[in-house]
Amino acid sequence: MQGKILVIDDERFITKALKQHLEKENYEVLTAETGEEGLEVFKTDAPDIVILDLNMPGIGGIETLKLIKKLNDDVVVIIITAHGDIGTAVSAIKLGAHDFVEKPFELDRISVLIKKALETVQLKREVNYFREEKFDTYSFSKIIGESQPMREVMALAKKVAASDANTILIQGESGTGKSLLARAIHYNSPRASEPFVEITCTAIPETLIESELFGHERGAFTDAKVAKKGLFEFASGGTIYLDEIGDIKLSTQAKLLRALEEKTFKRVGGLKDIKVDVRIIATTNKKNLEDAVRKGDFRADLYYRLKVFPIFLQPLRERKEDIIPLAMHYIHRFNKEFKKNVKNIAPEAEKLLLNYPWYGNARELRNVIERICILEDTDIVFPEHLPSEIIEYSRTETENGASIDLPREGLSLKNVERDLIVQALKKADGNQTKAAKLLEISRDALRYKMQKFGLL
Repeated sequence: MQGKILVIDDERFITKALKQHLEKENYEVLTAETGEEGLEVFKTDAPDIVILDLNMPGIGGIETLKLIKKLNDDVVVIIITAHGDIGTAVSAIKLGAHDFVEKPFELDRISVLIKKALETVQLKREVNYFREEKFDTYSFSKIIGESQPMREVMALAKKVAASDANTILIQGESGTGKSLLARAIHYNSPRASEPFVEITCTAIPETLIESELFGHERGAFTDAKVAKKGLFEFASGGTIYLDEIGDIKLSTQAKLLRALEEKTFKRVGGLKDIKVDVRIIATTNKKNLEDAVRKGDFRADLYYRLKVFPIFLQPLRERKEDIIPLAMHYIHRFNKEFKKNVKNIAPEAEKLLLNYPWYGNARELRNVIERICILEDTDIVFPEHLPSEIIEYSRTETENGASIDLPREGLSLKNVERDLIVQALKKADGNQTKAAKLLEISRDALRYKMQKFGLL
């Protein structure tokens, strides 16, 4: 069967003719002679398309249409109307009907309308499927993080997602999950059903990025043979994700600032203002975008405009509580993908994973787990399954005396961490950048910890 069709019409010869004709074309056809009967059939059999007469006894076609759309707004309804009743048919279209046909009509005309309507049904189903898949994939619950910094990031991201904020700046090292967080914010926001447009600023030549963002008019430059819409126009109503925004040239930064402040811009070579409503989520792995501002490589006004809602993702080595949960998450994921049955990580392997600095962050951890799942035939991850650099790192660290012996009576990890920060600041004469280097953490991470321990 090609699809299920419900015909609601009080004229039996019409319902009979449509049923015979459409069944020959391999459709399943249901019929009803009143709006009330049609609604009951609709609730029970969930047809793909409804062919609905406007003039019927009892509840009329318009009221039946309203009730059908209330039950399922995505269903396609084709209206049958008498000659001279076009005004009512137009009203039905405004209420959500797909199309209308006047009596008397040719059966082949109905066949064409149904074919087009089924294409619409299929398209809607595919859109809804991919939309639901996106919502599920980028749910906040899919972001793994049990550490306090990640809990704080998630709480802030949820608030920002639900707000009207149109500028968000996510900072963090490469591989910390900036892209995943940006998508989670979009797909858990009121803009979720609108476009999410990703632009990797480093991947677009400097000479083309302005045209890519804002479009160009015909003749704006040598190869501009036709006018072209920019990504800002395509993303209107949704979100633009600017990855590595610190690499955008200054002239484009000025135009970007205007688009954020006034929600208008001009295409390259254009004179007309184009109005858009977009949310900007910008990310950068630059350790300190403020340094770029001080050097004159990044506009201060744009930086502070973006920094209305700053989110900092700490590197994985500074939130060790997340390493094993992330590793297990990737194990479950690659078990499904490669049809493996890895169940757990041995305690000795866990120690090695926790001790390793993970300069590539979650992305590096994912690659390690993927490699193990592909190459090893085991249900437990042991140290010998780990890459040599992870094993060697712990061995070298032990040989260099980097480990700390835990006293029998125990000690306060919080106090140790605070004391190390105080020592580093003292050795660096209060210079936070130097102190962060001594501790092998970023300046932002140091400031976070200083604030946590009341040292700011």
